[in-house]
Amino acid sequence: MNEIFLNFPDNRLKNSLTNDILLKSNSLEYHKTLEEYAETPLYDLKNLSRELNVGKIYVKDESKRFNLNAFKGLGASYAVHKALSLYPNISVFCTATDGNHGRAVAWSAAKHNKKAVIYVPKQTTDARIKAIADHGSEVIQLDLNYEDTCQYASNISKKMNWTLIQDTSWINYEEIPAYIMSGYLTHLREMEDSINTLNNPDIDIIFLQCGVGSWPATCIWYYINRYFKKKPKIVLVEPDESSGVLQSLLSNKRITPKGNLNTIMAGLNCGIPSMSGWEIIKNGCDAAISISDEYAKKAIRTLYYPIKDDERVISGESGAAGLGGLIKCLEVNKFNVLREHIGLNSKSKILFINTEGNTDPENFKSIISSN
Repeated sequence: MNEIFLNFPDNRLKNSLTNDILLKSNSLEYHKTLEEYAETPLYDLKNLSRELNVGKIYVKDESKRFNLNAFKGLGASYAVHKALSLYPNISVFCTATDGNHGRAVAWSAAKHNKKAVIYVPKQTTDARIKAIADHGSEVIQLDLNYEDTCQYASNISKKMNWTLIQDTSWINYEEIPAYIMSGYLTHLREMEDSINTLNNPDIDIIFLQCGVGSWPATCIWYYINRYFKKKPKIVLVEPDESSGVLQSLLSNKRITPKGNLNTIMAGLNCGIPSMSGWEIIKNGCDAAISISDEYAKKAIRTLYYPIKDDERVISGESGAAGLGGLIKCLEVNKFNVLREHIGLNSKSKILFINTEGNTDPENFKSIISSN
């Protein structure tokens, strides 16, 4: 299986419903009205950057977002808010999820005293199911993979007249996913007084873990719109056994990943890439790579056991995948072409976003205890 794709983006984004909604997003202003809102920290891991022989390593820690242990509340809360502003009489929200998004939808629905029905695929752990159910939602586990679970949630939402809040788009389903993507802009705008400075970014490379594609597409969209050709190089990181975006880039069309879908990176264990996310990704990312579970584990332990006075970061299997991608790039000889392509060297300033904390506590405990 090919582990690397080098892209040569033109940085041009098509006019579309998604683009229009992103341009009009006021998500940061909305999120500031929530009592749980607080800007998440941005850490400068000086000692780790010396250890890995790069210029800077920054980590934006979304595990502290809304007490949900993941960033997904940004997208779900904004989409639920926008849906209710358009249709105040909504009674039931529905989604399919591998964990974090479903919890975010359940939390958002509960804030508005609405019911949520959450469908999860067969691989979902008991801990993730409980985290969703604790917000008062109904959680139903299906004997299906993630992609088929999404289709099931879509079909039953139409049948029951529920409102689907899904973080992936397809033909005739783009508006709600675009509002979810708009919500994700908040954590990027929070960095505009630090590394996302106005004229030039204070970072050179961003490693973004990639599941169905909506979140990394939002990040790519933001950096293209803010900096165009001056944007940082953007590398997407996926699991070896569930690399839908990488394989789609290699095929030059959206495809369902060919793999056994067996990975600890549950939040990245997705199917065919989001339609609107795909259009942004293929025109804006600079490379895509896949990593094994071992690199995710190594990244988790690297963040949990900081060097000297670096900040400890609690990162889950998907949240640490970006750092796992950097570690692989630095360790594997055949990645020298990628290093040259993105300008990865001893002076590079690199950003990761820790998108989740220890959302599977037992697995997390096992990983860090094997250090």
